[in-house]
Amino acid sequence: MKDIVYGNSNFKKIRTQKNYLYIDKTRFIEVLENRSEDFFIFLRPRRFGKSLFLSTLWHYYDERFSNEFESIFKGTYIYDNKTPLQGKFKVLFLSFAGIEVERGLEVTLRGFNNSVKFNLFSYLNHYSYDEKYKKELDKYDEPDALLKKFFEIVENDNIFLLIDEYDHFANALLAYDISDFLRVVGKGGFVRSFYEVLKDKTLSGTIQKMFITGVTPITLDSLSSGFNIVDNISYEKEFNEMAGFTEEEVILSINETIAKKCKIDMPNILLELKKLYNGYLFNLKAKNKIYNSTMLNYFLLKYDTDDCSYPESFLDPNVASDYGIIMRLFSIGNKETNYKILEELIEKGEIKGRLKDRFDLDKGFFEDDFITLIYSMGLITHKNKRLFGEGYKYFEIPNYMMKILYFRYFGVEIEKQTKLSIQNDATKILMELGLGNIEPFKKQLNEVIKILSNRDYAKFNEKHFQSITLALLSFASFYYIQSEKEISNKYPDILVYGRKPYTNDTKNYMFELKWVKNNEDKESKKVEAINQLKKYQNLDEIKEIPNLTSIALIGSKDGVKFVVVKD
Repeated sequence: MKDIVYGNSNFKKIRTQKNYLYIDKTRFIEVLENRSEDFFIFLRPRRFGKSLFLSTLWHYYDERFSNEFESIFKGTYIYDNKTPLQGKFKVLFLSFAGIEVERGLEVTLRGFNNSVKFNLFSYLNHYSYDEKYKKELDKYDEPDALLKKFFEIVENDNIFLLIDEYDHFANALLAYDISDFLRVVGKGGFVRSFYEVLKDKTLSGTIQKMFITGVTPITLDSLSSGFNIVDNISYEKEFNEMAGFTEEEVILSINETIAKKCKIDMPNILLELKKLYNGYLFNLKAKNKIYNSTMLNYFLLKYDTDDCSYPESFLDPNVASDYGIIMRLFSIGNKETNYKILEELIEKGEIKGRLKDRFDLDKGFFEDDFITLIYSMGLITHKNKRLFGEGYKYFEIPNYMMKILYFRYFGVEIEKQTKLSIQNDATKILMELGLGNIEPFKKQLNEVIKILSNRDYAKFNEKHFQSITLALLSFASFYYIQSEKEISNKYPDILVYGRKPYTNDTKNYMFELKWVKNNEDKESKKVEAINQLKKYQNLDEIKEIPNLTSIALIGSKDGVKFVVVKD
């Protein structure tokens, strides 16, 4: 059984130590080298395998690893299709993760400069430069001056520059203070000045090749005047599969890991994994939808091969933490407009808009900017649905795990608006619901609806009611939560049922929701909901759900009435 690559992006270690499973992406080295351009930027959502690919490039092109080519690359595509430039460069690696932005620009600048200095020192160590050069560099406190001095020292080197997470600290800064962000990346800011130096060294020939990774194009505008030589390949069809896994690669991963110890029902597990982690499409003409590789590896890592059972949680807590942090970016621009976009995605499952190549935040942050931002973060993806109109496309939430993150974010917003303890109380309340005690959930839903509907009753409708209910339910990791799932051309409002390994242990629910306005008859709404539930109860797929309780939720500004409907 192969070991799972998780939290490790060192290509050499993965290839030469332990018994790691490696999904071969080296064919893209050949594709990149055959292009006429030499300087690339590649954007993908967090934890999609970008850093591992960057490490692959490093070990392939760095002259220090030339003698280890066979031991590191044997068995890969590129081993049998070696390119002319293998092992021809010194590699300068820069990473901008972990820079503190919360304590002001001075601290941010110092963190950026220290990060650059650390990576430059590593370069000098790798290629056996005299210690005196590090002492010279240590005198500089401005990144552009530091970089200029460094390139004076290494001017005769042929350098392949790798930059990991170019936008990491800038995105964090933007989430805290847009004015500070603009000062840093705008004209005269240290980020733009830094990239101007890099551009100059590509023109002089010291930097011969470059590959940059990141998440969003939000900082690309800062590069546009000082660094307009880079080719953004992020959304080109031929690079759709360069990060993340195809279904074929998922099957290989399963067969090389958990299937070595457990009898796997491949069609069923693929159906489950596709729902959880698949759905990403980075070009509408691309052949395959892509799985989030880190989420898939987390599932395989946590799969219990002793009793061949599913993990207790499908959501990697590190991924959840990542998305919790980048959710702060939702406050950029008009927060109310952004919130409406999220609401529409939750209610309709799709949205239409245009993707932007880069942002000009000096002029504002508009609806298409926000759509581009959440697309870059992996919160929406292309939908295979044609839309007439230049540049306009449909987008959808890619998979169940992203949908749950939406619901949870919505729950956090509800918490802010109501001042109720939604997140802290969720686990206990939903555990009681799983055990069959609906009273705590009933009390929580009533409290939230009374506060929010009375605040804006004129605009409050059934979709708002449904979104709030879904948000409160989303904190139950032991449930699958389906909204308006199509079953024989019928659409129950909400289905809540235990997932593996909890399928037979939980109390499951089918909710039908009705919202009553002032001039509407509450009793007729209740009868309508009951009749709909009775029709759903006769569906074969519904009959197969064990321990199912059907409940009509009749909401109004006065709260929610729960009506249990017997089979």
